[in-house]
Amino acid sequence: MKVGIVGSGFVGATAAYAIVMRGVAREIVLFDADERRAFAEADDIRHAVPFSNPVDVRAGGYSDLAGSGVVILAAGVGQRPGETRLELLDRNAAIFKVVVAKVVESAPDSVLLVASNPVDAMTHLAAAYSAPAGLPAGKVLGSGTTLDTARFRSLLGRRLGVDSQHVHAYVLGEHGDSEVFNWSQVSVAGMPLSEFTLPEGCARFEASERMGIEDLVRGAANRIIEGKRASYYGIGSALARIVETILYDQRSILTVCAPVAPDPCGGKAPWLGDFEGVTLSLPRLVGGAGVLQTMAPSLDGAERDALKASARVVREATESVKA
Repeated sequence: MKVGIVGSGFVGATAAYAIVMRGVAREIVLFDADERRAFAEADDIRHAVPFSNPVDVRAGGYSDLAGSGVVILAAGVGQRPGETRLELLDRNAAIFKVVVAKVVESAPDSVLLVASNPVDAMTHLAAAYSAPAGLPAGKVLGSGTTLDTARFRSLLGRRLGVDSQHVHAYVLGEHGDSEVFNWSQVSVAGMPLSEFTLPEGCARFEASERMGIEDLVRGAANRIIEGKRASYYGIGSALARIVETILYDQRSILTVCAPVAPDPCGGKAPWLGDFEGVTLSLPRLVGGAGVLQTMAPSLDGAERDALKASARVVREATESVKA
């Protein structure tokens, strides 16, 4: 199984390394406009193979992406300290218009996994740029709030003293400042958060503590960028997990972003219609063909309003692009 990665900067290279460590693929091709960077990263990662899993890691051009099951799009300029993800949009949109066309031409059967920020808008553009070539919409998705959801679950698990893999909680909407925390549906071991008990008693999260957790999740990237100029380990691992889900058709529920399609259930989730055509993160069934189904999570009134506001942020940003 082959994975292509376009963009060999911190995120693309770390995703490749994470894929090697997980043993997800058999072959990885790294491509970058800076050929020396792509070859150097491929060499460095390949030297880790004897200590991990048998994966052929090499650098190449667009034509070498042929036969990839997944192509990760991590091309573009990086986020500057203090810069929002949405401010990156105009700088990256022009790059993507060229990149997506060449990737689809070289690897027409691959699933496109967008990592470049602002990921919601960039995924929306990737879907639009690939549509003329006939690539199904479900085969274009972005990392969305997969990492935000992991951060949320990690903080909840630490607070509760429970392995975060047994905490179920979602971050929805934009991968950015307007993202929505689905507190009303948080569960641990199948129990609502309000019913879960700790050794010292009930697990109560006052408003101030909830706000503190949300601030830690929303501000994670900026804190990391301020400290070391880039964030890549978390997102690299998230991308490896999504790639694994696609290549092995694992049919996992992940908060990836993709354009919201009409409700396939014929009105069982009518509120999804408010978001039709907007690219944002919702729980989605992901498998070998990409996004197989969009779930409609239960939301309380405040969460529903917050998700609408988040969708407006993404819609306005996307509509502002002239490329």
